[in-house]
Amino acid sequence: MLALVAGCGSDGGEPLTVYAASSLTAVFEQLAPDARFNFAGSDELATQLREGAQADVYAAASPRYPGELHEEGIVDEPIVFATNRLVMVVPAGNPSGIRELDDLAAADVRLVIGGEGVPIGDYTRELLARAGRPDVLERVVSEEEDVKGVLAKVAVGEADAGFVYTTDVRAAGGDVEGIELPSELQRPIEYPAAVVREAERGEEAQRFVELLRSPRGRAALRAAGFGLP
Repeated sequence: MLALVAGCGSDGGEPLTVYAASSLTAVFEQLAPDARFNFAGSDELATQLREGAQADVYAAASPRYPGELHEEGIVDEPIVFATNRLVMVVPAGNPSGIRELDDLAAADVRLVIGGEGVPIGDYTRELLARAGRPDVLERVVSEEEDVKGVLAKVAVGEADAGFVYTTDVRAAGGDVEGIELPSELQRPIEYPAAVVREAERGEEAQRFVELLRSPRGRAALRAAGFGLP
């Protein structure tokens, strides 16, 4: 365990560089406070890695991009370390009185979602299709690059509702309220992590991935609201 906790940029050299989905911000910074992080949409991070960005670890909110990068020889085999759920989010106090998906179809509702290709955006569109409510997309006033953008727009009242992960609602405190969505409308949301093939700190990167699956890592993820594989 000491070997897992040690490292992550604490030896006086260049810090471990981790590219990770925005929804992992709080828990990753807690687990490895000395590491250097780049938090953004999983698709954007994958593009940066394809273009030669220097990173040691890549962690995404969907298996799609780590899988593609693995096939392209950019990262090692991805390992799933956490799961999540999609929830509907409204501003604190729920001024528009939104309680369920059908309420989003009202003409005056302002909806914000993730853009196409962004995991949170793709999960949202899949859920609406399964619910038979693709018409709700007509209420979209903004498409964001990552889940943080969706959450921020709802928190400040620029939108009446949005779709984020359950962990984001917990991290936002009292700024927003989460509305649970039926499990049958959701497919599993898995978070894989992988060591970048050309990582300058390969051994340390491997220790970080192992940390995510260790008792300490699993406890931190569970405390943040993530499910465990």
